[in-house]
Amino acid sequence: MPIPLFNSIASWLLKKRYHQIELFLKYPAEVQEEVLFQLLEVAEDTEIGKKYGYASIEKYEAFRERVPIVTYEEIEPLIERTRRGEQNLFWPTSIKWFAKSSGTTNAKSKFIPVSTEALEDCHYKSGKDLLCLYLNNNENSQLFTGKSLRLGGSKEIYQDNGSFFGDLSAILIDNMPLWAEFSSTPSNRVSLMSEWESKLKAIIEETTQENVTSLAGVPSWMLVLLNQIIEDTGKDHLFQVWENLEVYFHGGVSFNPYKDQYKKILPRKSFKYYEIYNASEGFFAIQDRNGADDLLLMLDYGIFYEFIPMDVYGTEQQEAIPLWEVKTNINYAIIITTNAGLWRYKIGDTVRFTSINPYRIKITGRTKHHINVFGEELIIENAEEALKTICIKTGSEIKDYTAGPIFMEGKEKGAHEWIIEFRTPPEDLNYFTEFLDNALKSLNSDYEAKRYNNITLRSPKVHMARENLFYDWLKANDKLGGQHKIPRLSNSRDYIEELLHMNK
Repeated sequence: MPIPLFNSIASWLLKKRYHQIELFLKYPAEVQEEVLFQLLEVAEDTEIGKKYGYASIEKYEAFRERVPIVTYEEIEPLIERTRRGEQNLFWPTSIKWFAKSSGTTNAKSKFIPVSTEALEDCHYKSGKDLLCLYLNNNENSQLFTGKSLRLGGSKEIYQDNGSFFGDLSAILIDNMPLWAEFSSTPSNRVSLMSEWESKLKAIIEETTQENVTSLAGVPSWMLVLLNQIIEDTGKDHLFQVWENLEVYFHGGVSFNPYKDQYKKILPRKSFKYYEIYNASEGFFAIQDRNGADDLLLMLDYGIFYEFIPMDVYGTEQQEAIPLWEVKTNINYAIIITTNAGLWRYKIGDTVRFTSINPYRIKITGRTKHHINVFGEELIIENAEEALKTICIKTGSEIKDYTAGPIFMEGKEKGAHEWIIEFRTPPEDLNYFTEFLDNALKSLNSDYEAKRYNNITLRSPKVHMARENLFYDWLKANDKLGGQHKIPRLSNSRDYIEELLHMNK
């Protein structure tokens, strides 16, 4: 099919979807209730459906009272049974795919079930909607006259019984519909390569020969690729490589630390950035306006949403509320029920609603301390377990600590920077740092991947704090007392900069 004709047909089909989007914009509560009861009906004969009596649930309030809110650790036994070949435990259709995601308290990796319905009615539907919303806002777009450069993960096979696991991006690429594959670069063969350095060369070789009109991927990894393309081609910026490049679709980690670096290599005011909010558990929200800093919550993807106000999260007063009860400017933890069999599942993210007509959100962070600037998703449990192990091996004892990111700068890779106050210091801080790095790799598969060959993350930088540094910092910020705690992990450098200044 000639590209101009394909461009016209694709644009027409995608714009038709906008009328369906308008339906949940007008009737959000009704659409969400319909999603919930469809999920309950489909799953009523599963093991979980029978356990909680899905067939007799007729109102949302009964669902809330009867079905418990769960964490990954609580449903891991059911997931492991499914990975070993059992079916119809939490979802009736066969589940063969599992999105591998990073560490929890008790496991190096999570394995999130991905059903056929989740692939078709959530992930691929969202891809079309992303294009639909973009084209609706940019009627003169020439997006389909070229290809989208997508940057995904690698595929692995779970050897024991033939089920598959890998990065969500790899699962999506491996199951990609023909229309998406036709309009994407690099090829599936290259996209699914597992060795990063070889993959990087292959991507550059293929994509620089194409007319690339859009980019899609995680900002940290994409930046590594784009900087390498500029170096290899000897160009000053990317428009000298792809003159028709018009938009970058990004998600996965905060884009704020990378904005200025992207503007240097994409120096065109008309170039657009569109944010998405997706995870291994599902696709949730899409930026629906040019230049917006909030995202439209997508309500018809087979996901039913509930929210817990963060001021009561984890307390006896904790109670989830449905979408139609949320308010703006309140920080909420998200609870999801999905068409992959996750029932009232804590995904660990927090959001704030900027609007309830329509429902638009900003991602505000995680329910736990973490660092996720480069897609490493380092959580507090990883840090505590790593430090505990190292102290035993080095005979040291830690009083207080905090860590934050060192952002990428030009060709300089990112890193984590730690300030640690010891009660008993290690004999060799370099040896301690090396142990810390290796311990984190062993506990967190995403951190391990980002540290591979220093591609995105280089070795951590550790400072030994002077005596009473953290006490003095708390005092200076009027935070002395039992209710105030040292921020252990942060996505910004605010805390660490203050502490480094006081540590001089």
